[in-house]
Amino acid sequence: MQLNHYNSNFQKQKHPITVICDNVTNAPNIGSLFRIADAFGIEELVFCGSDIPLGKRMTKTSRSTEKYVTHSINEDIETQTQALKAKNYYLIALEITENSQDLSTFKLQTHQPIALILGDENFGVSEPLLKSVDAIVHINMFGNNSSMNVVQATSIALYEITKQLNA
Repeated sequence: MQLNHYNSNFQKQKHPITVICDNVTNAPNIGSLFRIADAFGIEELVFCGSDIPLGKRMTKTSRSTEKYVTHSINEDIETQTQALKAKNYYLIALEITENSQDLSTFKLQTHQPIALILGDENFGVSEPLLKSVDAIVHINMFGNNSSMNVVQATSIALYEITKQLNA
């Protein structure tokens, strides 16, 4: 018999992770980020930018998880990241750079709360932001493309980070 959320044995759990989205403005992606944030029990989902569509198109993919996931909108990502840094958060950017570490071999060596920073859907994490984080991780890719949809990348990153937190 297939299990569902009513008869599964999954234990609810909150992880000390805040996901910060820099200018993620595609409504279906935003809805899917709510779902994945709920699935991994993250503390908060923060959308940074000036035109974040939290309307009907977003709720089609969120499946009501926006009602359960703590979330906020902050126009300026740098203000948001500085505030978390001041609260002793460990900032991890999800981006492919010359210095990024492979997520599959990245070892989380902190007991600080974590902020996972996702870049703009078209341009990634900005250079100034990359300079201010504690770690930069990437997902190895084996095809022709050098980028991945923000939701799929976030899912993979949260899986790896929560796996390490629960070890």
